[in-house]
Amino acid sequence: MATPRWRKSSYSNGNGGACVELAQWRKSSYSNGNGGECVELAVQPLLTAVRDSKNPEGGHLLFPAKAFGAFLTRLKTS
Repeated sequence: MATPRWRKSSYSNGNGGACVELAQWRKSSYSNGNGGECVELAVQPLLTAVRDSKNPEGGHLLFPAKAFGAFLTRLKTS
C-alpha cells in the first residue's frame, strides 16, 4: 500500500530547518461544536486517512481512496 502524501509547511526554509510536514485534515461535516463522535479525513489521490478528531495524536487508519469512496457511497444509499 502506498503512503500518504504530506505537504511541507510554507514556514519551512530551503535549508531543511524548522520544517513541518502537514496532512490536510478536514473535519467531518457531521461533527458538532461539542466534541461529539467526530472524525477527520486527509484525502489523497491514492489513500484516505481517517483519525479521531478528539485524539489526533492517537494514530490514523489508511484506506485505499477508491475503497473508501465506495464505502461512503454505500453509507449514503443505505
